Amino acid sequence: MEAISKNLIKQIRSLEQRKFRRQEGEFVAEGNKLVHDNLSAMHCHRLVATSDWWQANSNAQRMADECYTISPADMQRLSLMQSPQDVLATFSIPDRQLSSDVCDTLAQSLTVALDEVQDPGNLGTIIRLCDWFGIRNIICSPNTADCYAPKVVQATMGAIARVKVFYTPLPDFLSQMRQRQVPVYGTFLEGDNIYASPLSPSGIIVMGNEGRGISDEVRQTVSHKLFIPPYPADALTSESLNVGIATAITVSEFRRRCK
Repeated sequence: MEAISKNLIKQIRSLEQRKFRRQEGEFVAEGNKLVHDNLSAMHCHRLVATSDWWQANSNAQRMADECYTISPADMQRLSLMQSPQDVLATFSIPDRQLSSDVCDTLAQSLTVALDEVQDPGNLGTIIRLCDWFGIRNIICSPNTADCYAPKVVQATMGAIARVKVFYTPLPDFLSQMRQRQVPVYGTFLEGDNIYASPLSPSGIIVMGNEGRGISDEVRQTVSHKLFIPPYPADALTSESLNVGIATAITVSEFRRRCK
């Protein structure tokens, strides 16, 4: 096992930027849980850890292309987190395409689509809650935050290893799903009360941008408009819900009624 070099520390740190993640085809995961979850699901290029971590996880050496020992001081320089942990790894970014077979699967399941959700914390939270509710695929517009950005990966708490994320122009994708007779749901202030509306066990749930909501172009592809009512109905409340919270409420109601 090698000691890590300054050049490699610089190369790994560059993966904090999207252009270098795309160039290298790799992303960073930090911490024991995130690394272990991804080791069982993705190709690991480099595994970097302190001596104490290696002593407790010696079997992990066979699961990575390259393994390195690092001092706590160098981990401080390498880590993309404010509070570095004992292990960090780089993994291959999966090449995911919306093939006909994938669309066949989506037509028979519940899927979340994100229309320009740009906050990394919100995206990570949504990936995590989809993992909790058994939603295995998320479709994102090209301008949605990068799911392999360090802040997003960290916020998923390991769910990025189990939930597949695709990026594609949403209007075209949703129009194709409508042609397959797949219901497309979206949340709107002028929608129908979600608790009184019929919901199907399969379909696409569209959630919109933090400030603008669902875009006009995507809105035209929505077949069922839903509204999460405040309580009581005539109370003075906040203008809207955080998109992560709104997604959790919506998905939970689908799962509650369509087991």
